[in-house]
Amino acid sequence: YAMLLSLIFLIVLVAAVVGFVFRHEIKTSFESNLNLALRDYNVTADWHSDAVDTIQRTLHCCGVQNYSDWEKTDYFTQRGIPRSCCKSQDDRSEEDLKDPSKAKLKVFVDGCFFLVTSTMESKMSIVAGISFGIACFQLVGIILACCLSQYITNNQYEMV
Repeated sequence: YAMLLSLIFLIVLVAAVVGFVFRHEIKTSFESNLNLALRDYNVTADWHSDAVDTIQRTLHCCGVQNYSDWEKTDYFTQRGIPRSCCKSQDDRSEEDLKDPSKAKLKVFVDGCFFLVTSTMESKMSIVAGISFGIACFQLVGIILACCLSQYITNNQYEMV
């Protein structure tokens, strides 16, 4: 049991170190994947499009860097900026969303990449605290399992 807990502890420790060391690569990968999701938006109506809509609605953002990122997509030429970018769900005519100057007044202008990364970084202290607490419990479990094993091997543990 102590060996299993030690193995899990080491895996979590390695994952945390790798995540910290490669955090810039993770950001770059997220940005490129978000750009790909915008490019392929609503082509296949898959979960990537739903994820982009959810991010834009939840964080009140639009595009990767800003709302003008949508102008480079095929979706924009067909339907304009997606409705998930709109500030008001009542006022979102398709012709206004096809015109970037009019759309600027009706959609969120901030990009999603900065908002997602800043939200993740602000929550990182909470994640680190919870992880540290779990690691402490794992270490206590490892110590107690080793003590129990030692008592059993020394025949100091009384059988019931």
